[in-house]
Amino acid sequence: MSLGERPALLSVDGLTVTYPGGASPTVSEVAFEVAAGETVTLIGQSGSGKSTIANAVLRLLSHVGARVGGTVRFGDRDLLRLSDREFRGLRGHELGYVPQDPSHSLNPVRTIGAQLAESLGHRELLGSVLAGHRQRAARHEQVVELLRRVHLPHPEVVARNYPHELSGGMLQRVLIANAIAGDPALIVADEPTSALDVTVQQSILELLDSLKRDLDVGLLLITHDLALAAQRSDTVVVLDAGRVRDHGPAASVLRNPQSEFAARLLADIPALAPGKYADAKRRAETHEHRASALEVRGLVKTFGRGGSAINAVRDVSFAVPRATTHALVGESGSGKSTIGRIIMNLERPDSGQVYLDGAEVTATGRRELKQLRRNLQLVYQNPFTSLDPARSIDYLVAEPLLRHRIGTRIERAERARELLELVGLGAKSASGLTPARLSGGQRQRVAIARALALEPRVLILDEPTSALDVTVQAQILDLLVELQQRLGVSYLFISHDLGVVRQFADTVSVIRRGRIVETGSAVDILEHPEDDYTRRLVASVPWFPGVSEAV
Repeated sequence: MSLGERPALLSVDGLTVTYPGGASPTVSEVAFEVAAGETVTLIGQSGSGKSTIANAVLRLLSHVGARVGGTVRFGDRDLLRLSDREFRGLRGHELGYVPQDPSHSLNPVRTIGAQLAESLGHRELLGSVLAGHRQRAARHEQVVELLRRVHLPHPEVVARNYPHELSGGMLQRVLIANAIAGDPALIVADEPTSALDVTVQQSILELLDSLKRDLDVGLLLITHDLALAAQRSDTVVVLDAGRVRDHGPAASVLRNPQSEFAARLLADIPALAPGKYADAKRRAETHEHRASALEVRGLVKTFGRGGSAINAVRDVSFAVPRATTHALVGESGSGKSTIGRIIMNLERPDSGQVYLDGAEVTATGRRELKQLRRNLQLVYQNPFTSLDPARSIDYLVAEPLLRHRIGTRIERAERARELLELVGLGAKSASGLTPARLSGGQRQRVAIARALALEPRVLILDEPTSALDVTVQAQILDLLVELQQRLGVSYLFISHDLGVVRQFADTVSVIRRGRIVETGSAVDILEHPEDDYTRRLVASVPWFPGVSEAV
């Protein structure tokens, strides 16, 4: 029996969700079905209602007082009409859930084994001595087997670990183990790979696929990554402003989108438009960039001593020509961010030098460090944590000028307005808005404006778009390209997203375990990789079968 002929495991019809104080519903008249063994993916921008739908299916909205209408049938039961006691018997058993962020989903003071034991209903492993030694040992083995099913290495050791002792990819596997502990018929996975690098992302998605096949479960996947949806889905539901804009087989919808919104989402995917900025890069060649704006030579950094020493950076050298973008790519833990911190003098290298416009910039005193910070600025991955939430955006943009005693109060305020206008936030200037009242993309624009306040020669961009959906990401990249053309600024772009790197960067260095394995033109390295590690990274990028080739 094909997926289309199998009876619906989950049937959502007319789902409408309204939050308290909302003038209109956040989700309106949404309908779709999930069959056993099928992956249905909800895709859309941030705020499109994807997670609200998942939370409605799992009955996780009652604590915020949301009004939920329509029907959500699971088999022959309407989940919205069940009592709390009846539904608790389903959630965690017949309904599994994989949340987005392991750091907020796992208890940091309890071992992985103890938390999985609770999901299995074996509270004896939480410290009780009610069960005999043999019984506890047998139930501990069930926990270990659960970890083994999600392909975690050394599951006996992992069971004794605490969450902080595991990597992001390992924690995500623990959450998947938790979701399948009750042998569910349906798994709801909310952005399960959004914070992971491409190779770990691929392994997590392959794990979900294998569990779907082996256990014949239905999978409701929530993501903003259309390339991922195309590669891993049977059916996609495209959402915008809480309404369904496109719905059907993944290949059909994403090769021939019927709505303008879906077509726009498709156009914003970097892997499908690698030459988007080719003309801009050719125009940028009018800048004099034969000399290097930034150069590092022989950087070495080791953390720890003796047998526990970690060689984070191993003899790294590269150059960033003026008015160009050089990317550092590699998996999590490869040393990319450590290199950025060394350049910013936030870490001291064991050996090696950093040069800015040919002059060594190793800061040894307060005055030298202050001058360095004028010419090198850093844009962090998460602007919400790097911007003072109590200050207005005008103050935040002008603050570097204040710290360096540049201009009068009126001049600084005028400069802040000019910078906010430059990054497309002129309408927000002088409004008193704080970062909390802006979207993720708007906050990143504020962070970029702040970084430009001192007119630096080089911006270090540390994963500046990884937390943004594809449309907002495209807007930020457009902005950065425009600023580079207008100002001649150079970028060091740190990323694990090879689709973005291929589209945005001029040159690239691929880093593995602190060492550069390939460096050169982004086009050459990513389209014709020579190193096995680079080839594996490129092969891990989600792509559209029949629509485009991987970067």
